[in-house]
Amino acid sequence: MIRLEGITGGIILRILAAGSFSLMSGLMKLAAETGVTAPEMMFYRAVFGLPVVLAWVMMGPGIGAITTRRPLMHLWRGALGVTGILCLFQALTLLPLADATTLGFTAPMFATLLSFLFLKEAVGRHRWLAVVVGFVGVMIVMRPGGDPLPAVGVAFALIGAGFSAAVTVTLRHLSKTEHVAAIVFWFFIACAVVGALLLPVFGSLHPPLAFGFLIGAGMAGGVAQLAMTESLRLAPVSAVTPFDYLQIAGAVLFGWLALSVAPSISSLAGAALIIASGLYTAWREQVRRRAVTAPTPPI
Repeated sequence: MIRLEGITGGIILRILAAGSFSLMSGLMKLAAETGVTAPEMMFYRAVFGLPVVLAWVMMGPGIGAITTRRPLMHLWRGALGVTGILCLFQALTLLPLADATTLGFTAPMFATLLSFLFLKEAVGRHRWLAVVVGFVGVMIVMRPGGDPLPAVGVAFALIGAGFSAAVTVTLRHLSKTEHVAAIVFWFFIACAVVGALLLPVFGSLHPPLAFGFLIGAGMAGGVAQLAMTESLRLAPVSAVTPFDYLQIAGAVLFGWLALSVAPSISSLAGAALIIASGLYTAWREQVRRRAVTAPTPPI
């Protein structure tokens, strides 16, 4: 079994995660075209992704790796993650694939706002400028002066991004004591349980092709979740985060080739600003941490 270590290993895993997430989103969009709802997407993603996770556990760290000493923390992470993924999948049913993916990457902006409002973290003018640039990018993607995107779809995407930001903070705490297998396994269980409870209300029968899309999306989602979470164990967040934006390129390419939807100029321009905002925020965060941890000269 190939073992990846260090920053290089973390980057490779993050690229794998980006590609897998792009494939998952594209297949979910195809499923949505057949009438599959967001709760169904979440349920089948968990059901078909869980075997991938368990196979990896059995071949690697062993079943004991899914045991946990922090069940309440997993419950909190599950609540945040389930809410976020439902919102993002709902946005996927309402918006073009590239736009839904792009708006999902406003999470770093929300992370800055959350850290300022709830953690009382000092936020300098550089990071505030990045937030402003990011929101300008959102406005451009929405195309208010041309053919605007559905406001409800945009709202779901932004709310989902906000919950994704909260999940990122939670994962950093969980990964200090919990194995990646436990983090991913219990999240998939949470998605399956909540999805099963919602199926009687939001579920329906679909053609076999739709279930083919869901099976592929679930397996890709399992691989993506494992690779993303493991990358955080091997490398600093600042080293792997930039590669997440490959998902936008993947969404544009998938939408173009599989859905025959070419990205608009406003979508590309807005995406560029959102990417710039996210990358600049990550860089400034790294600079800030170096300043905090730098040794002080003797007095």
